[in-house]
Amino acid sequence: MRVLLEARGLTQVFARRGAGGGRLLFRAIDRVDLELRAGEVLAVVGESGCGKSTLLRCLAGFLPCEGELLLGGEDGRRLRGRSRRAFFRRLQLVFQDPSSALDPRIRIGSAVAEGLEPGQGDVPARVAGWLDAVGLGPEIAGRFPHQISGGQRQRATLARALAAEPEVLLLDEPFAALDSETRAGVLELLEGLRRRFGIPMVIVGHDLATLRRVASRVAVMYLGRVIELGEAAATLENPLHPYTRALLAAEPRPIPGRRPAEIPPGEVPIPWEPPAGCAYHPRCPRATDLCRRQAPPLETTAGRHPVACHHPCLGPAAGVSGPADVTFAPT
Repeated sequence: MRVLLEARGLTQVFARRGAGGGRLLFRAIDRVDLELRAGEVLAVVGESGCGKSTLLRCLAGFLPCEGELLLGGEDGRRLRGRSRRAFFRRLQLVFQDPSSALDPRIRIGSAVAEGLEPGQGDVPARVAGWLDAVGLGPEIAGRFPHQISGGQRQRATLARALAAEPEVLLLDEPFAALDSETRAGVLELLEGLRRRFGIPMVIVGHDLATLRRVASRVAVMYLGRVIELGEAAATLENPLHPYTRALLAAEPRPIPGRRPAEIPPGEVPIPWEPPAGCAYHPRCPRATDLCRRQAPPLETTAGRHPVACHHPCLGPAAGVSGPADVTFAPT
């Protein structure tokens, strides 16, 4: 399958003031390599603070970053002015909070029209067409954001992004703050848009139960790095990294008849004070001295998908496992 979007060594460095007044630099995104193939949905998952939303903003051109960002073989980071704007117009970002993404003083129809190329036909008709594409009636065009529901606002932001006719959609937590019924409707909408327009998507999120229904592939992030990457079914059914298994064990929809095994304590480390070696080792039940000394590369293990782990979990994720595995244990 043809690669449409490619990130090579993508790195985002932030600065903050230290306790002594000095300047601390840290990598919010650390040498990330990703590919998005034509027509697929790539889900980027991980805990809050792992860098997944920052990655999305780098892909959209909202944040300056190091490395290469190729769309159709063209590196957008090297472009300037009008060429740069045209490049990143091909990558449309849908923000997590549709209420803040929509100007409260502008009617929905005018917001959607912002995405249209000027001088190409009847604007009201084109706006109505994009609203219809996301399941909204033409009457929505005359309303302000506060006059429609949260689910309708989410659909309106999608309509505005689609109006630009992008080659890639970037979605930041599209299911956050939605009730189960609205979430199911948005999920069905995204599946329909992919079938209708064939548009590839990168979706950032943490709800694995929802994402597994729409994702073609999954990239798991931890402290700015991709630590596991593979086809959705293989990665979520038999994950190799202990962190991915911990995420699955923490899902609110456990396997019937089983209880989650103990999840490693603690949270994602402070980015400007990363642990030596593997960043996950302070929380990992499989960590050894090697993990504390040396960061593992992201590479294919045992003929399976790529993982950054010195001691990957090669057994089934949903069975009885040894004490070092983070998986489900029988009741």
